[in-house]
Amino acid sequence: MDTGSHLLFGVTLAGLACLEPAIVQDPALAHAVLAGTLIGSHAPDFDTLARLRGYATYLRVHRGFTHSLPALFIWPALISLPLAAMFGVWEHLFSLYAWILAAVVLHVALDLFNVYGVQCLRPFSKKWFHLDTLSLYEPFLFGLHSAGLLIWLFVWGGAGGAHIGEMFALIYAVSFFYIAIRAAQRKRNIQLVQSKLNLAEGTCHLIPSLNWFQWQFVIEGDHQYYLGEIRDGNVILEKEYSSSNYSHESTHPIVKATMTTDGVRAFLHFAQRIHVSWSEKNGGYEVQWRDVRFWYRQKLSFGVNVLLDRDMNVVSDTLGWDKKAWDPPYV
Repeated sequence: MDTGSHLLFGVTLAGLACLEPAIVQDPALAHAVLAGTLIGSHAPDFDTLARLRGYATYLRVHRGFTHSLPALFIWPALISLPLAAMFGVWEHLFSLYAWILAAVVLHVALDLFNVYGVQCLRPFSKKWFHLDTLSLYEPFLFGLHSAGLLIWLFVWGGAGGAHIGEMFALIYAVSFFYIAIRAAQRKRNIQLVQSKLNLAEGTCHLIPSLNWFQWQFVIEGDHQYYLGEIRDGNVILEKEYSSSNYSHESTHPIVKATMTTDGVRAFLHFAQRIHVSWSEKNGGYEVQWRDVRFWYRQKLSFGVNVLLDRDMNVVSDTLGWDKKAWDPPYV
């Protein structure tokens, strides 16, 4: 999810920790837990520092090892030990570690429900896992947790207590119930799309939007990608692309000439539904690699453009999103 939501959930998780009597009774421990869940809720995204070495490096690193199985336990250790020393709560180190672990696990779990996904089974598997259920930003979840935080700050004055923990327990129960509803909605929509398009055997990706009743979809059939939208229960087919395009075109000399570029290698590391095309441009060639999962208004938004001269030497390559930040898809 987005950084603001992760940080917000880190704070509300500290409110949930008020269910533990020791945290309510010890202000130092309460402050350590708040600091820990706040940092832990963002820690897996420290990989954004890879942007300093370019977007291709960032794409290879982001949501990889920092979101992996070992990282789930490494981050809490790296955070809890200095916090225990700073706040003098060594006798509560296990409790502090456990709440920070909860923050890290929640971060990775929320990212797992996003379309972008995570490599959460590293080092055992480099496969990308994504449940295609939640948008990058979920207004309902953000509003729900913001309301709880405001009540905590302005009604109860930021004080701890069992009633604080109980309130956030209810908020988290509602949050998980909401995610379950969205997952059920996704399942029904996949069945709806496959039924309407008579493509029961195709792999279907759904891309949620900020509107609960509007989703985008991509279905990979035997020879075609089918792109469209679901609006209020109506399936609208908008575009088709050849799904055999990548395996066929990648053998073309012009396309092969781009496969050694840093941008294309990084793209192939991440992309799952690939469409590649080329055309003559400025006395040379332009090759466009796209991940069909990410599209908006019949335009494939994410990929890499490589410019070649007439002798098929690489002139430049540009990797990233061809859309405004506020335009769908939100991943």
